[in-house]
Amino acid sequence: MTKLGLPDGIQACLFDLDGVITKTAVVHAAAWKQTFDDFLRRRDGDAYRPFDDVTDYDEYVDGRPRADGVRTFLASRGIHLPEGDPEDPPGRETVHGLGNRKNDLLLEVIHTRGVEAYDGTIRYVEAVRAAGLGTAVVSSSANCRDVLRSIGAEHLFDVRIDGIIAAERNLPGKPHPDTFLAAAHDLGVEPKAAAVFEDALAGMDAGRSGHFGYVVGVDRVGQADALRAHGADVVVEDLGELGERP
Repeated sequence: MTKLGLPDGIQACLFDLDGVITKTAVVHAAAWKQTFDDFLRRRDGDAYRPFDDVTDYDEYVDGRPRADGVRTFLASRGIHLPEGDPEDPPGRETVHGLGNRKNDLLLEVIHTRGVEAYDGTIRYVEAVRAAGLGTAVVSSSANCRDVLRSIGAEHLFDVRIDGIIAAERNLPGKPHPDTFLAAAHDLGVEPKAAAVFEDALAGMDAGRSGHFGYVVGVDRVGQADALRAHGADVVVEDLGELGERP
């Protein structure tokens, strides 16, 4: 293992955004909960079963493109909505309408409260770059670039594969490996020479199915066992721990 806590031969590091670089996963979970609970309450009345912002979030929406999150969670409740249009107004009872409502709630929080970075991750990314390894951010978020700019970290990543670029290239999102594979390709390395850093179970699945050289699970919410079950080679609570491992 290198001083970065990575196997020899790793030439690039591919980082998820929410929950790995920034402290925004909890904001995403809250926005999803409000969106789905409002919808379910209208549909089922006061007897509705609320969205669980831990188990439902982890299993059905975390790490997935927005529309996929809507489809996957609603399918778990036996609900199927019309797709609608990407420009549907927030709250329209379509897949895209609910997704746009969630995004509006998220942006409201980001703009009013700002975004915080995980200091341990920023220091680790800087160490990765100092060691000469390539870096990429891989996120399903269409707001990825704005978030990186808000924390002054855009310059730390050689490649960005986010929701906008994935749509332009027609790349399926996590748990499919395609966005991570695109990042490795753009950095000029084979998947086996790249390490994936993820906090979402869908991201673990993407790292495993893409046959990447190393998959690091970042446990922010006490789901270490689930991260390992979904393919993590190692699980840490903070990336600073990697350099401390023997």
